[in-house]
Amino acid sequence: MSQENAPIKIDKWDGNALKNALDDAAKKIMNESYGLVESFKLIDGRLALCSMAVSCSLFALLWDFLYPFPASKTVLIICVACYFILTGVISVYLLYFEGGVFYVGLEKDKAGIDPDDKWTLQSSLKKYDDQYCLKITYTGGVSKQTRSVERVCSVTEFFDEEGTLCYDLYEATVKGLKDSLSADKKAK
Repeated sequence: MSQENAPIKIDKWDGNALKNALDDAAKKIMNESYGLVESFKLIDGRLALCSMAVSCSLFALLWDFLYPFPASKTVLIICVACYFILTGVISVYLLYFEGGVFYVGLEKDKAGIDPDDKWTLQSSLKKYDDQYCLKITYTGGVSKQTRSVERVCSVTEFFDEEGTLCYDLYEATVKGLKDSLSADKKAK
């Protein structure tokens, strides 16, 4: 059995592992079943902010190496201040811009003329809770109108006693949510 088709098995008592397994399965379903192209702009933005913060600390380290402490005091203070400001910006970015989004897929226009339609998947699973919330948002490329649908259900619906993901059940749920938005899209 290939690694890609192997059943996903996790520790069913680990909430993060549960959420990550469901999120990864939803990404796979959206990419393989619907042919969406994943957009990494949100992740690239976070990576750019983190790179700037690390660059500040590396610059401070290099400067302190070249000009030992008493001479590098001002530069170190500036770099440390920039690092903490960037850390705050990263926190705001994660909270307000990403906000639980784990997948952004683009549905290319068949004619190649109109802008891409955007499908966004967001999830949440609170600590010590079994209620998994999956929200799918559709944004039309031409109309820019946004519609969304969400489902809150217990993670026990998708995992068996041994902690193996019942992929078929979860796939039906994700496809049902996406198809309900697609039906709304065609009706309008």
